[in-house]
Amino acid sequence: MVTVILTIRLDIPGIGSLKEKRRILKSLITKLRNDFNISIAEVGNNDVLRSATIGAAVVSNNSSFGHQVISKVVNKIEASPDVLIADYSTEVY
Repeated sequence: MVTVILTIRLDIPGIGSLKEKRRILKSLITKLRNDFNISIAEVGNNDVLRSATIGAAVVSNNSSFGHQVISKVVNKIEASPDVLIADYSTEVY
């Protein structure tokens, strides 16, 4: 069993309230969870207005499948018009 973990720091430009931030993140997280069957949540910068840290995990039989899924998740986030990727990292356990 292999677990691939993604930690991604996002910038959310052009928002004016934490309520708006939560709406954007909730929508993004729900889409990613439904599209890729991953565990995902906001894990940091909860009270920072224009920044968020999201953690996602994939459990698989082999690491190559896990890396493929994580790569697709990153690509999907990059295509989102509401957020910008500031930084991300992956870990394999």
